[in-house]
Amino acid sequence: MRCPFCKDEKGSKVLDSREASQGFVIRRRRECLACERRFTTYERMEESALRVVKRDDTRQPFDRKKILESLKVACAKIEGVSTERLEEMADAIEREIREVHDREVTSHFIRDVIMRELRKVDKVAYVRYASFYKPFQDMTEILDDLKPLLDVPENRPGG
Repeated sequence: MRCPFCKDEKGSKVLDSREASQGFVIRRRRECLACERRFTTYERMEESALRVVKRDDTRQPFDRKKILESLKVACAKIEGVSTERLEEMADAIEREIREVHDREVTSHFIRDVIMRELRKVDKVAYVRYASFYKPFQDMTEILDDLKPLLDVPENRPGG
């Protein structure tokens, strides 16, 4: 393993290992044998090839990084949503996708799982994501989607 600081390839020693992401990842704290600086590595089990079926029926390899990036954009500038929390959400989303689908998954399914996770974390993050990825036809559909978030009854007195 190449040291991220001195780029030496002589190796490193493992100082600490522990499970992360509910046992799906091993986190290792290492020390470079050359420069003696410490760094962290994460080992993730290699999953079977999962393909995403896009709206236009094209297929591409599943990429967890895309989920994490969309979560980061949706949760940008929202207090209380740390990088660790985003990683946990991405892990939970990927785990659900792989539990339900083993070869192909639709982008629609992925979108719905992400939206469900965002709704649990922050309403603004959910709205940001939904407004970009959910194919609303008109303002009525957008308002119908937002009503549960606002706890607005269908027929308000005086409204």
